[in-house]
Amino acid sequence: MSKINVLLAEDELALGMIIQESLESRDFKVRLCGDGQKAWESYQEQKPDILVLDVMMPKKDGFSLAAEIRKIDPHTPIIFLTSKSQTEDVVKGFGLGANDYVRKPFSMEELIVRIKAHLDRLRIRQNQSDWIILGKYEFHPTRQLLKLGDHEQPLTSRESQLLQILLQNANDITDRTLILNQIWGSDDFFNARSMDVFITKLRKKLQDDPAIQILNVRGYGFKLVC
Repeated sequence: MSKINVLLAEDELALGMIIQESLESRDFKVRLCGDGQKAWESYQEQKPDILVLDVMMPKKDGFSLAAEIRKIDPHTPIIFLTSKSQTEDVVKGFGLGANDYVRKPFSMEELIVRIKAHLDRLRIRQNQSDWIILGKYEFHPTRQLLKLGDHEQPLTSRESQLLQILLQNANDITDRTLILNQIWGSDDFFNARSMDVFITKLRKKLQDDPAIQILNVRGYGFKLVC
């Protein structure tokens, strides 16, 4: 079995080397970059299985790097490492297509569990191959695409996961806590704010079919009407 290829971008050299050595001791293959520009070049040279990005880096910060990657790659999981705790930073990161946040200081076991969880979810999606009819749209969970006629628009990993859960409960209420625990891993305040951002994004991407609505059922959750 081939090793999991991790692209790690961390400008604190000592911390970066600790993370690299810890992951490699558990049979990961790690490419360590000390700034965002080098990480971008490394990503283009050899696409990794997952990216672990520090937010604050010289030359190109983690947010800018994630935005560049998501323009061409909606699938590869991205985990941010950050010491920031402000709600707006968390929401911004998820809005750019990040899959997860790990706040410093953190345990290596936590990071490894999160890496494996996101790769497991990606493999599950890749095993799903069929288009799903959604009103005038077609939805492809594996390729993370919405299609309307000949026009295709990509979905981020979280947008795709969110739409799948809503579809499983189409025309019925989906509990907020269920969504948060399944996709974000917990139902804390920061994750709830992030989920609301993704609900808004999905509504915009589905707006060309007025028969499809994502309703907010106050105090309970969301209802996909189609």
